[in-house]
Amino acid sequence: MKTEETAQGALETWTVAEVAAALKADEIAMIDVRTPAEYLFEHIQGALLAPMAFIIPERLPLDGDKPVVLYCGSAKRSEKVARLILETGVTDRIAHMQGGFAAWKDAGEAYRGTDMSTGAPVVTKG
Repeated sequence: MKTEETAQGALETWTVAEVAAALKADEIAMIDVRTPAEYLFEHIQGALLAPMAFIIPERLPLDGDKPVVLYCGSAKRSEKVARLILETGVTDRIAHMQGGFAAWKDAGEAYRGTDMSTGAPVVTKG
């Protein structure tokens, strides 16, 4: 994990491997900041949906014991949201996943997707 000290606080960037291990161990809370349509089509199982366009930092579950890791398609939106959250004065651990959902899939990690022939949900095995 990389940590960048910003004027507002520490911004962590986690690798896919770090996120996958922490998620399997139930050590993090994950938030998908993509659109509802993107989330419905495919997403990381266990991730909550809080689209970037609707984020209200004060309403996010950031006061727990677990760090919150954000992700999007490529890490651009999740980094932007993480910085926005830090700007509100949040002191909890906030992070985003390097490379986003594309990197997650490239690494062969499991996710919930859609069977294009039937429209049914499917879980890929990582």
